[in-house]
Amino acid sequence: MIINTGMRTDIPAFYSKWLLNRIKEGYVYVRNPYYRNQVTKYYLNPEVVDCLAFCTKNPHPLIPHLKELDQFKQFWFITITPYGKDIEPNVPDKKQVINDFKKLSEHLGKKAVAIRYDPIFINAQFDVAMHIKCFKKLLSELKGYTEDCTISFIDLYAKVKRNAPDLRPPTKEEQIQIVKSFSEIGKENNITIHSCCEQEYLKDYVDITGCMSKEIIEKAIGHPINAPKNNSKRLQCNCLMGNDIGSYNTCLHLCKYCYANANPKLVQENVKKHDPNSPFLIGNLENADKITTSQEKSWLKPYQELNLFD
Repeated sequence: MIINTGMRTDIPAFYSKWLLNRIKEGYVYVRNPYYRNQVTKYYLNPEVVDCLAFCTKNPHPLIPHLKELDQFKQFWFITITPYGKDIEPNVPDKKQVINDFKKLSEHLGKKAVAIRYDPIFINAQFDVAMHIKCFKKLLSELKGYTEDCTISFIDLYAKVKRNAPDLRPPTKEEQIQIVKSFSEIGKENNITIHSCCEQEYLKDYVDITGCMSKEIIEKAIGHPINAPKNNSKRLQCNCLMGNDIGSYNTCLHLCKYCYANANPKLVQENVKKHDPNSPFLIGNLENADKITTSQEKSWLKPYQELNLFD
């Protein structure tokens, strides 16, 4: 089983103490985001959790605690974009993020960390040429520290349109130009460029198999897995994204393009309900809660199934 920590919020950045407490306790409760009293209990046990997956803009709070995480195989996505405080109000200085990326790579190995340059949008400051310039600088800085980078273009959900009306997706022609240039930059730095949930017309220029595919996870943990069939509603998605332990409307980065936050006021209200000692990320047990224990088991292929001569 894979436990994800970053689809709904940024746990390393804002809830690292809570996560470390849950690991010590050995379990976590997660509310269904659409039916709040449906609660799933996941055991945080390395015999069941084959990979603890992170997606964060700021791994810094967990850097001093890496030894506490070493009982788990891990995969880290570090989002690094060139945007300023007008777009990403609470994301730390990118030099710090890059430095922490290098520390993670040195600790876990370069196969277990990857760059995420996402989302890509066009506005008055960032045109195609600016993105190419920034991407080239980023990959040259992280050459030798990773083998993978995922890119995605902005999706204009209703909340994104409301919070950032000046951002637009690149046109088809702009997307092709960006992807072709990024692919060449990746080759120059020995980094494979992937795209996630993007159009088929990009497959001639870049790998479109996804950001957290079976192949990427296997490389990160160093072992083949029997992953369940992908049930994603997004047809282009080939990622193993289930079992997320976060909660929507809790990320304090407050990025203008965020799909996981409805508005800053709701985020602030939810954060007040956070208790680092609770089994829930937000709030505590409620009378109407119905708890179901996850029955998932390890996905690792038994050694007798492996062809050791492949």
